[in-house]
Amino acid sequence: MPHKVIMPALGMAQDTGLIVAWHKSPGDPVAEGDVLFEVETDKATMEVEAQAAGFLTQVRAKAGDDVPVGDVIAVIGEAAEVDQAEEPSADAALSAPDLPKGNRVIMPALGMAQDTGLIVAWHKAPGDAVTSGDVLFEVETDKSTMEVEAGCDGFVAALLAEAGEEAPVGEVIAVIAVEKPENPVQKSRARTTAPAAEPAPVPIAKTPEKRDARPRPVPALPASGDGRILASPKARRLALEQGLDLGRLVEAGHPQPYHVSDLEVLKTLPAAAPVALGSASRRLTATPASDGFAGFATWAAQNADLSDPRALLAGLAGASLGCDAIVAVESFGDVATYAAPMGPLSHVEPADPEAVPALTLRDLRMSSISGVDLGPEDRPVLTLTRAGAGLTITLECAAHHMTAREAVALISNFAGRMEQPLRHLL
Repeated sequence: MPHKVIMPALGMAQDTGLIVAWHKSPGDPVAEGDVLFEVETDKATMEVEAQAAGFLTQVRAKAGDDVPVGDVIAVIGEAAEVDQAEEPSADAALSAPDLPKGNRVIMPALGMAQDTGLIVAWHKAPGDAVTSGDVLFEVETDKSTMEVEAGCDGFVAALLAEAGEEAPVGEVIAVIAVEKPENPVQKSRARTTAPAAEPAPVPIAKTPEKRDARPRPVPALPASGDGRILASPKARRLALEQGLDLGRLVEAGHPQPYHVSDLEVLKTLPAAAPVALGSASRRLTATPASDGFAGFATWAAQNADLSDPRALLAGLAGASLGCDAIVAVESFGDVATYAAPMGPLSHVEPADPEAVPALTLRDLRMSSISGVDLGPEDRPVLTLTRAGAGLTITLECAAHHMTAREAVALISNFAGRMEQPLRHLL
């Protein structure tokens, strides 16, 4: 089936991208991985690769055009015929009589190969007032969970998808109006519901930290059908740091998605039967063909004033977890602990000595050790060893530290970042 090429988001605050140049012409054959075009934002210029094979058709923007993030700019079809027919746009959908007018909020693209995003939770209800910097919702992709800001001031006039539903990148999922709507709209992508005459009361999560007091999604979300546990990035990080198993909340029937306040519920659950680590552990290995980190560390020191390679390692490891994290980096008995927030590597800094790491990164690249099998410790451990021109990366953890899906995602993401650090910064 045809594959839509959208304007990607190279940063969370990006609204548009400037097409610098096309590397393919309408009708040209395209292989997966071919460079299609170059896009420029206020922070970077990047080559965008094709995510499917076929022929480039329906080219809707030319070099020099500034295109909103999420807009379809071309289609990769199965035949070479160039079709300039336009599909109904998101603007046409917004003009429907049952939807209010206002600024559209689209499902953002958090990665170059992302087609859809899963809405983990809405932080605002229909009719609520919002400012541009308010967190509007959380979205999960196959690589991370991110909080998405409203982007403008106003009132939530429509929510067009429910928590737990997936929406295609670029699709309108909310409308923010300038004036408070009389009849805000609440809809599902699976079914259409009547406009809400009054916003439903939204309970506030009780938490000792003020910034975590926020609206809980309505209605409560059942467990996802594919085994994913839906939780906010901070809840995941704290659970990892404190050795808490979010799966126990699922087993107890506690409604998803989970937030920081739900960890208190988790702590009150009856103690699980003790399980020997040896019989409930995970060990995964990855073998990147090349080690791109050494050259990247030299470049970062010369061009970005980032001269601490251990801080860079901590930042790449933290980003691979998909949430803010405390990472301990060990090298020949020397340990340095870093706070690695989601975002630029320049934001990584030494952690509070009292902070408990969520992850240990053991760097043995300069040793003669070629592999490890040490068993799980009190937190997940990533170990780096040399393997010819490449690396062997080993992840060891107890089963209660993370699910099999989370373990696979962590080591896969980290291996990709170690092989091509510059590519994974965007």
